[in-house]
Amino acid sequence: MTKVSMTVNGKAVSGEVEGRTLLSSFLREGLGLTGTHVGCDTSQCGACVVHVNGKAMKSCTVFAQDVAGAEIRTIEGMANPDGSLSVIQQAFQDHHGLQCGFCTPGMVMSAAALLAENPRPTEAEVRHYLEGNLCRCTGYHNIIKAVLAASGQDVTKIAAE
Repeated sequence: MTKVSMTVNGKAVSGEVEGRTLLSSFLREGLGLTGTHVGCDTSQCGACVVHVNGKAMKSCTVFAQDVAGAEIRTIEGMANPDGSLSVIQQAFQDHHGLQCGFCTPGMVMSAAALLAENPRPTEAEVRHYLEGNLCRCTGYHNIIKAVLAASGQDVTKIAAE
């Protein structure tokens, strides 16, 4: 067992992990942060996306010990300081960018990373950036709309797929 320490959602945390413990497992089982979902265990679905030092990363593809000392942000850390929804979370709610909700944490985390890099992406850029996130319930129309709305763009003219 190895002791790992990192900052998760602004709080210093530590725990004992085996060398093979994935970051997703450490977050969910070690810290009780179950908003980070694991849908495939093969890095295909994107439900496990978190931010590691500000960059989107699929947490099922990295060992917890490999990100020791890093700053991690999960979906639980996305809300505003007063507990209200972030702009991105609110846009997903307002524009029905979710259905069952399983993929939503990963989508929100990926969208936040995109908007940090590119504050006013085009529809094509949003679609390209979210290619690593799968939604099994719905088309991506409202997800794309939500991301564009979170960027402050007018989404009333976006045609349905």
